[in-house]
Amino acid sequence: MSRFSSSLIALLGLFMIGSVAQAGKTVTVEANDQMKFTVNKIEAVAGSELTIVFKNVGAMPKAAMGHNLVVLKKDANPMAFSQAAMAAAATEYIPAQMKDQVLAATKLLGPKEEETITFTVPSEPGEYVYLCTFPAHFIVGMKLSLIHISEPTRPRL
Repeated sequence: MSRFSSSLIALLGLFMIGSVAQAGKTVTVEANDQMKFTVNKIEAVAGSELTIVFKNVGAMPKAAMGHNLVVLKKDANPMAFSQAAMAAAATEYIPAQMKDQVLAATKLLGPKEEETITFTVPSEPGEYVYLCTFPAHFIVGMKLSLIHISEPTRPRL
């Protein structure tokens, strides 16, 4: 095999590795009756597909301890969003006037329920907050959980 052919095969292999890395990632996040997420940081590659399997592992009734997982856009204010969500029971604590700040969200889950969301990770690297918007959950513990977005790796030529 010529040196050129070997180099070409190696280069194609690098492109395939890069596409596999961006093909997607699945993370399971659980919420409990102590108002905590089991995962506080998710690392994902910009432009890749991210799937979050969200589970409410608590036992308390949904009306008292429902949980959701809302991923906000980079420049959204999580405190303002959380405060507005308290008055949005009719829309499962996603304030209609701020829906444009949401990248992805689950419905409000009761005990032992789960939901899967899949979305494309934004191309702009940075930190994106995810939170539970059930009244007071952000303030007492389900807060400042981040998605750190890294730039995709590119093969060197």
